[in-house]
Amino acid sequence: MSRVCDLTAKGPMTGNNVSHAKNRTKRRFLPNLNDVTLMSETLGRGFKFRISAAALRTVDHRGGLDAFMAKAKDAELSSKALKVKKDIAKAQAEA
Repeated sequence: MSRVCDLTAKGPMTGNNVSHAKNRTKRRFLPNLNDVTLMSETLGRGFKFRISAAALRTVDHRGGLDAFMAKAKDAELSSKALKVKKDIAKAQAEA
C-alpha cells in the first residue's frame, strides 16, 4: 500500500536526521495517513479513503466531501476519488 493521500496526493518527503554533533543521516518524513469513511450527502452513502490528517481538516473546513470534491483538482485525486467526484457531480446535475 502506497503512503500517499487519496485526496491531496501528499506523499513521503526526504530529509536528514541531524545529531548534536551535526552528523547527517538520510530519513523519510511520512504523511500522517488515516483510514476514514467520509459520507456524501448527495449520494447518501459513505466512501472509504486513506487520507492525511490535514486533508481531513480541509474536508471538514470546506463543509463535507461533496463541497471538497467540487473544488478539488483532478490531478491531485486518486483514481478512486476521481470516480467518486464524477458520481457526485452527476448526481448533483440530475437533482
